[in-house]
Amino acid sequence: MQEATTCARTDTPGCPKVRPGREHDTTCARAHRALLPTLDAWTDDEHATLADLGYGGENRLTCLIKASRGDKLTDDQRTVNTVHSATRALAERGNSLLKTTFKALRRVSLCPWRIGAITAAALVLLHHQHERTT
Repeated sequence: MQEATTCARTDTPGCPKVRPGREHDTTCARAHRALLPTLDAWTDDEHATLADLGYGGENRLTCLIKASRGDKLTDDQRTVNTVHSATRALAERGNSLLKTTFKALRRVSLCPWRIGAITAAALVLLHHQHERTT
């Protein structure tokens, strides 16, 4: 969701209206009217939009299962949480590698649609550096 809500916070012409940078992602996602319906259109039985616990109130997003106070999660619920976290970890690691390796990607002020070409080039360089060509 970080990449999806980033565009809603950008002050570049052609991008959506500016949102404060310190605003919570959920508030930003709800304020950007086209974001959540777009995710709904993409999500089906084979595709899910994974989100962290901060998005717990959004039924259209797949979040971790939270135990009620005093209750414990069942084995099945813990397994679902483990798979969810492991899947999200891959994207989080990729995002972290790009941002730590390429300082220019840490504070992007361009429209995310325009930064896509720069990020793609950085990803190619990162793959080459780690000898992972596909």
